[in-house]
Amino acid sequence: EVQLVESGGGLVQAGGSLRFSCAASGFTFDDYTIAWFRHASGNDREGVSCISSSDGGTYYADSVKGRFTISSDNAKNTVYLQMNSLKHEDTAVYYCAADRILVCKANMTTMRSWYIYWGQGTQVTVSS
Repeated sequence: EVQLVESGGGLVQAGGSLRFSCAASGFTFDDYTIAWFRHASGNDREGVSCISSSDGGTYYADSVKGRFTISSDNAKNTVYLQMNSLKHEDTAVYYCAADRILVCKANMTTMRSWYIYWGQGTQVTVSS
């Protein structure tokens, strides 16, 4: 059974940090693009960051560039999202997603419906 399991969400004050993990089972990351999306109340689901597990290529949305860092440990089949300098507007449910065909690049929000595997989501609340 294929699963993506996110962990690391929670409540944090503005300016604080959190680290997400997305652990995969049932498939290996090696040829996949792994992405983080978020869904804030009243907004569409937006792409935050992605990484190509094959070559390590990454992309960050402008809203998180310089504050978030995505990384992959293929041996552990796990992708991480380190989030620093959190802002109130980062409050959302965060999801990891994976796809073998999609390429990690700036159109990730547009292509969100094409990601084949999704995690269950984890809530982040940033208090101002």
